[in-house]
Amino acid sequence: MRSVVALAQAMAAAHTPRESWRAAALGACVALDGTFAALSVWERERGRLKVLVNAGQRAEGEEEFPESETYPVNRFPEITEFLHEQWAGGGEPDAWVETAEGPATNGHGYCHQRVAALRRRRRGCCVVAPIVLHGRAWGELYVARPLDAPVFDREDADFATVLASVVAAGIAQTERLEEVRRLAFTDPLTGLANRRAVDTRLDEALESHRTDGSVVSLVVCDLNGLKQVNDTLGHEVGDRLLERFGSVLSRCGAMLPGALAARLGGDEFCLVTVGPSADEVVKAADELCVRAAELELGAGVACGVASTGDPIGQVRSGRRLFRLADAAQYRAKAARSPRPVVAGRDGVVMRLADSPPRSPRDRRRFRDARPEEDAEAQEPWSEP
Repeated sequence: MRSVVALAQAMAAAHTPRESWRAAALGACVALDGTFAALSVWERERGRLKVLVNAGQRAEGEEEFPESETYPVNRFPEITEFLHEQWAGGGEPDAWVETAEGPATNGHGYCHQRVAALRRRRRGCCVVAPIVLHGRAWGELYVARPLDAPVFDREDADFATVLASVVAAGIAQTERLEEVRRLAFTDPLTGLANRRAVDTRLDEALESHRTDGSVVSLVVCDLNGLKQVNDTLGHEVGDRLLERFGSVLSRCGAMLPGALAARLGGDEFCLVTVGPSADEVVKAADELCVRAAELELGAGVACGVASTGDPIGQVRSGRRLFRLADAAQYRAKAARSPRPVVAGRDGVVMRLADSPPRSPRDRRRFRDARPEEDAEAQEPWSEP
């Protein structure tokens, strides 16, 4: 009982799916006195069993979190037959034991693939417990012992069934938390990241910039013509324009490894990058302007770029980078520029960013930066 409680507590303390999977595998391994454990999920749409985590004493070639360790389910008849047919007939999922010599518990078919794997990895036996989530087969828990260890018995198999139910409850909790996190950091209309996600990414990015000098860039976009579309064609059409532009932004962001595409709210969008040079970011922003101008609705996009790879002075906060990118975007909109305006390459932008906002619209665009946060060793502005 103590090991069951420890397993449940370890999964409850996990902050990510991977931590939860590892806690499940390790907890079950300890509870069943095994030396190796794996957690796998049944991907129904692909007809395969995918290994999520390998824990404990891994054999050569076994990765802790394998990206591509999968097995066609037709090699595991208990998945497609026992796990489905027995439940359909009102039965309950039970764990079973297999050894390097064949099955060790009655009532379950011989699985050549598992036996062959035991022999290949020099393991003596394994216990396999189906994991049921929301009334359906979700996957399986697998625990193994070495060749010289006692073989799992029926009592061990029954205990593995109990552990699998605890693991299922932990996975359900993790999935609920992940959904909450996803909703908290996602814009519901476009599916892009939201402002909260941008702030988090910028904080992490600027920490990297301070640590190793990584180039951090911010592209801020204002979709032109949205109000006119809403007023003349209706908000439903306006929403389609926002969704379409979101797809364009995502596509252009893919030109920059690791870029975060986000909708800040209303008609404002942005890209956050860590690593790509300022020139690479400007090139992607230029492509964004070209593609936005080709959209059937709207009137293109006003785009501003601020990057620590350009001469913009010291950047200590995401607020400062936002203020610079906003000023560049404000300049692009005022000049009706078909191309992005870049802070540090346009002296007017630097002056705008360091001047007090003159209207509510300016104030919104420059993110209400505090004076003390903007006094960051900026060079005095002079007309180029």
